[in-house]
Amino acid sequence: MPGSELASSPQAVISTIGRDPRDLWPEQARKLYEHLLALYDEDEDALPTLAASWIAHQRSANTQKSYARGFRVFEEFAREHAAHPMTVKYTLADAFRMWLEQTSTWVRVKGGRPGEMTRTGRPCSDASRRNALSAASSFFAYLDKVSNDGVKNPFDAVQRPYVDPDYSPTPGYTAQEWARFLAVARDEHRAADYRKRSYALLLLHTCCLRIDSLLNARVEDIGYDRGHNVLHLEKVKGGGRRKKPIPPVAWDALQDYLDGRTTGWLFCTSSGGQLDQPAVWRLVQAIAKRS
Repeated sequence: MPGSELASSPQAVISTIGRDPRDLWPEQARKLYEHLLALYDEDEDALPTLAASWIAHQRSANTQKSYARGFRVFEEFAREHAAHPMTVKYTLADAFRMWLEQTSTWVRVKGGRPGEMTRTGRPCSDASRRNALSAASSFFAYLDKVSNDGVKNPFDAVQRPYVDPDYSPTPGYTAQEWARFLAVARDEHRAADYRKRSYALLLLHTCCLRIDSLLNARVEDIGYDRGHNVLHLEKVKGGGRRKKPIPPVAWDALQDYLDGRTTGWLFCTSSGGQLDQPAVWRLVQAIAKRS
């Protein structure tokens, strides 16, 4: 069984525990586990449990999501090259780097069946390649931690693309364009019932808040500290907790949107559920187009 050199079979350890620890896994760990179960026999292979445990080991939800996405790419590559992900050595690890540079990515088939995909997209960007290589390297580092005898990380010597942290291909707005954008969100957004939410969301997002942190905030996280209205954020980069001051104009917009509500997700759907990132992306596109 691949991974049998690890401390113990994950399934054997789990069977001795009163409550299955997999019940406590975060969403991305459960999704990766289910994806790998369809490809590997859990009774014969430790990969589904170990990979999901590794994802659950990450501090922040953003890292969990990013690493799970990158690992799926690595696992697909290993499978296509008739190798088990846990047995990959340096030569194949470096081939993965070159494969990422040259291989077309999966894209949806226009007019095709729901979920139909074809590998005709552009090769991965520098950032996507770096993410996939970092994910694979992190997985082997985790295996080394949980192994009795140690596992050599084949990605230690693999070069990763340099990504300038100060560069973004996204064009910036001028002050006039941004003012128009906010005005449309407040006064002209097509769905009138969502104008207050859109305006408050975009104002707060400009306070250098990560969108995942903002969408995971709850009304109960609003506070006051030394003369400032603040938002206590848990899902920040690195998995910590931080206080962010809310400027007066954003505070007024937020209070207008909440209209006295004191519980629940800070930015929610009409049914009270958590607003997700795809919905915000569609919102930004719609307002930008209308602007």
